[in-house]
Amino acid sequence: MSHLLLLFAAGNGFLAVALGAFGAHGLQTRLSAELMATFQTAVQYHFYHALALLGVALLSLQFPSAALPRASGYLFLAGIVLFSGSLYVLALTGIRWLGAITPVGGLAFLAGWLCLGVFALNR
Repeated sequence: MSHLLLLFAAGNGFLAVALGAFGAHGLQTRLSAELMATFQTAVQYHFYHALALLGVALLSLQFPSAALPRASGYLFLAGIVLFSGSLYVLALTGIRWLGAITPVGGLAFLAGWLCLGVFALNR
């Protein structure tokens, strides 16, 4: 399972950089300033949590029987999909109701950090 988290970290790091470049070079003239800021927020949180995934993947490799780092990683992954994913789609399509999904992704991010903190406290 830890190797899967490492794969998710690598894939999401790649995707965050690719989407950031796409936004910077391909969307500047196509999106309003507001939608461009939304896209940039998606990329920013995507990249932060790709790095967080890398950290919990490494922790999971070091502590293979510990459930909290794995749980944290899967929560970060869910947050990337729900938070960043909904913002990407909102920015590219203008579909506003997708903004209702974004806070669920934010809660997944928070829960992931909480799991990581509890793991640290228990060590």
